[in-house]
This record gives sequence, C-alpha cells and structure tokens, in this order.
Amino acid sequence: MQSSEKLDLKSLIRSIPDYPKRGIIFRDITSLISHADGFKQSIRDLSAPYLDKGIEKIVGIEARGFIFGGAMADYLGVGFVPIRKQGKLPGKVVAQDYSLEYGTDRIEMHDDAVASGEKVLLVDDLIATGGTAVAACELLQSVGGQVEGAAFVIDLPDLGGVSLLKERGIDVHTLVAFEGL
Repeated sequence: MQSSEKLDLKSLIRSIPDYPKRGIIFRDITSLISHADGFKQSIRDLSAPYLDKGIEKIVGIEARGFIFGGAMADYLGVGFVPIRKQGKLPGKVVAQDYSLEYGTDRIEMHDDAVASGEKVLLVDDLIATGGTAVAACELLQSVGGQVEGAAFVIDLPDLGGVSLLKERGIDVHTLVAFEGL
C-alpha cells in the first residue's frame, strides 16, 4: 500500500447475519486484522487524534480491545492496561458493576494499573449501547485516571453508545459506522 493510499476499512469488516441470534448482524473484525495494511491503517487512524494529547496509557476492554489497544500502545510508545471481566486478573483489583439487559456484570483492572492524574485513552473494537465503555470510564475515573478519550473501530449509532459517552464529557473517535443492529 502506498503511504498516501487510504483503504476503505469498512469494506474489510465482514458482516455475518443472524449471529449470535436471528436478526443481529455481527460485525467481525477478524477480516480487518488479518489484512496487514488494513490493520496498520486502523491503528494509525485510531491513534491520530491523540498524538498530541499526552496519552500515558492505553486501556483496552476485553477481549478485542486488547488487539487494537496493544498495537496502539506500541504505536504511541506508551503502556497498555487491560480491563477484564470479573475474576480474570490475579492480585488486588478495582471493579465497576454495570447494568445489562437482564442483570449486571462487572469489569476489573489491577488497582495500581493507572495512577491518579494519568492521561488514558480507552480502546475497544466496537461501541454499541455503551454500557461497558461507560463502566470502564467510571472505573478509570474512580482511581483518578484522566480519560482523554475513547476510540473504537466500529460504531453502531442506532444503539446510542457514542452519545452516552459524549453526554459524560468523553471525547469519542470511531473509524466506521454501521446502521442498524
């Protein structure tokens, strides 16, 4: 790929109808990350708005946020912090509960992963309703982390997640949007 040539990243994301259940279209990033130039471009494009923001750590949400977040941390020359589902991290953790359609869930990170005042960027592959991303921001803020923004490859705008984050004062950057579910 020539450095001036931009790929259509949306075309590199496979859409799988009726997965995981009828009526849902699953947006599969494995076809994007297996395309070397597409993956490189997605990392550059996700990182671009934050190059001069003094980001000190990238925080990725389990599991696909680890793929993009780890590569972005390397690209920006900063550390990486994983936010995981409950019970996946050893040692002392801080946690944040959040609501699901039927019940609650919990995410965790190590209690010393983000220092008070540290500038962080939250990363995941996709934002839908925004519940997990909001919980992650609340978790980071509870330890004093300064959330400079949240970056996602895919936005499902009909589900309102980006608006939910913006209402909380979080800068949001996405690369592609898919209308509908």
